[in-house]
Amino acid sequence: MSPETDASTSSPRGGFRDYGSSILIAVGLALLIRSTVVQAFYIPSGSMEDTLFIGDYLLANKFIYGAPVELPVLSEPLFRLPALRDPEQGDIVIFRSKTEVGRDLIKRCVAVGGQTVEVRDKLLYVDGTHFELPPAGKLTDPRILPGTSSSRDNFGPYRVPEDSFFMMGDNRDNSNDSRMFGPVPRRLIKGKAMIIYWSSTLVSGPLNAYTGLPQLLLDAGNFLWNLPTLPFRSRYTRLGTIIH
Repeated sequence: MSPETDASTSSPRGGFRDYGSSILIAVGLALLIRSTVVQAFYIPSGSMEDTLFIGDYLLANKFIYGAPVELPVLSEPLFRLPALRDPEQGDIVIFRSKTEVGRDLIKRCVAVGGQTVEVRDKLLYVDGTHFELPPAGKLTDPRILPGTSSSRDNFGPYRVPEDSFFMMGDNRDNSNDSRMFGPVPRRLIKGKAMIIYWSSTLVSGPLNAYTGLPQLLLDAGNFLWNLPTLPFRSRYTRLGTIIH
């Protein structure tokens, strides 16, 4: 029997088995890449405006800081792969929330372990040197709050612990960051923001009026609600923007 005839008369079960194996391998590779190399994230708040906007979808490099291998139900990663380097001043970093299991945050690293941070009348100083507001960062509140009532405008001096990082939002007056919740330990770092692959304004769907619904259901409802008008609300000029 020729090879051609043998292939044409092979069992359909073998074809389905090969097809299923290919799907499993593809899914496995996708999960491996997502967990160790690159991962997509969505910007839900305005704390990083005008560098990042609500509705920006970005890709993060997880390989550079040593990808954490984790489970969504755990607050701590199972283990971490070797890193190329640690976060540095100016990096925009994705990290796990210190207080909410499974929630990711994105802020700019302004100081690393061993450095001293101080905020005086909204101006940020690191080791006594003024740390400039990023080009797209902003201050929106003309008031200056005393340090006795808020850590927003006057904070420190504070020495960042070793193996930790001080994170702040570029929208300085509207960001819940290390001024409030303290430094971020190295073990919670997930990746470095790289590029915006999609961006659009979003409208809350009718399900948002109901409290207590699962977040997955709310996300699905908002997606379907926004889908018909998505082409008209997309910010095409932001696609492909390198994040820095």
